[in-house]
Amino acid sequence: MAASTASHLSPPRFYVRPRSPHPPLRRSRFSPVRAAKLEAVLSIGTHLIPHPRKAASGGEDAFFANSDAGGVFAIADGVSGWAEKNVNPALFSRELMRNSSNFLNDEEVNGDPQILLMKAQAATSSIGSATVIIAVLEKTGTLKIASVGDCGLKVIRKGQVMFSISPQEHYFDCPYQISSEAVGQTYQDALVCSVNLMDGDMIVSGSDGLFDNIFDQEIISIISESSGVDEAAKALAELARKHSVDVTFDSPYSMEARSKQDQLAHWCTNFITVGGKMDDITVVVAQVKTVAIPEDEGGDVEELKGNEQGIAVAVASAEQNEE
Repeated sequence: MAASTASHLSPPRFYVRPRSPHPPLRRSRFSPVRAAKLEAVLSIGTHLIPHPRKAASGGEDAFFANSDAGGVFAIADGVSGWAEKNVNPALFSRELMRNSSNFLNDEEVNGDPQILLMKAQAATSSIGSATVIIAVLEKTGTLKIASVGDCGLKVIRKGQVMFSISPQEHYFDCPYQISSEAVGQTYQDALVCSVNLMDGDMIVSGSDGLFDNIFDQEIISIISESSGVDEAAKALAELARKHSVDVTFDSPYSMEARSKQDQLAHWCTNFITVGGKMDDITVVVAQVKTVAIPEDEGGDVEELKGNEQGIAVAVASAEQNEE
């Protein structure tokens, strides 16, 4: 009988990996192997210094900031001319900001700053008017902006201003303004724009009391020298305040006034043509941070760059200012 075929087959061979003298490393909870999504958030710092003659009342600016979702902040500058009609200009700006904060999570708003402004204005019952800016950061890193008037916003990237919004004015020193009166502007008149941001970008926003008294290069220098957003916001506000009371400082406001003297001569002769401009000064400084969120654990967040968490600094109005 022929021999069984099986007897000519070699026995199976098994490779055994030598035992390593080193114990295996434990995989990080945020290992790239795990599915994760990247989201942008804002770390926000704020500071407000009232006009010297309005310090006791807290001034007429108001603002709020919140890090829900990506992050949002808003500033409203009450128009001081209402005081001539025995109306407190701060009431309108403060209520407008409270209402903006209250409608943040409204389904119709859905992260749209212009719709947020629409709802906030409709809900505001105080008499008055204000310039206003609202900025919302989407998780994708897109900053959406709606602005009425001359509150400003700049984006600084790698030591340069790479984005800036332009003021809306009827004429010099008469900005567009959200108003309780039919003759004023509405959310439909807002300048609406968006900008794509990167990790590490710095946002500087403020009322005209900031940008009337400080130059871009000064802003860049303070941002680069500051250790965090709170320190930067305070330093910017204090420098603007210093310039505002300096009658010899050739401010952005006085330079613009001189450039438009021919336009203004027929109706006004008392504009400041040298020196700073005293005003309420509100500053918001925000830094864009990128965080990694595991798909299967939405509550865990790991920051990829920077050493500060994307936190909220919530301020309902200038009434809470301690300056």
